[in-house]
Amino acid sequence: MLKILRLTLTGAVFATSMAFAAFAGQFDVNQTNTGLGIRGYDPVAYFTVGAPTQGNFSITAQHDGTTYRFASEENKKLFEADPVKHLPQYGGFCAFGLANGVKVDADPVLWTVADGRLFLNLAPPVAERFNKNVAGFVADADKKWVDLKDTDPLETVK
Repeated sequence: MLKILRLTLTGAVFATSMAFAAFAGQFDVNQTNTGLGIRGYDPVAYFTVGAPTQGNFSITAQHDGTTYRFASEENKKLFEADPVKHLPQYGGFCAFGLANGVKVDADPVLWTVADGRLFLNLAPPVAERFNKNVAGFVADADKKWVDLKDTDPLETVK
């Protein structure tokens, strides 16, 4: 099963590598080739609204070289007061993928908030499996993120 998952994740990372690529050697955040994080979704809304919410292109903030969009000025202020609290874990890469040792894209509508942390996943079956054992997968992903954080995603799927 892990081999099939790895092949699925490998295909996904190659399929999305042109649209979502690390920027100028920065591999710790999953961003579009224009530097946009979470594909323009508001990171604060996962916590305040409890749902993925598209940000407004005119309400933005920068954090560590990545641009984030917000649905409201209030959400932007909350983010600026504590960005780390609102950012998705693992730089916005797929949490289940990280737990399995690979960095792949994540879909902002496949999300989980657990213990005050935001996790994104790649595809519905992946998110479903992740949600069956969040604590276990998070423990594995936390350990692997230390080594994979600054690694090119394409290097993790070999």
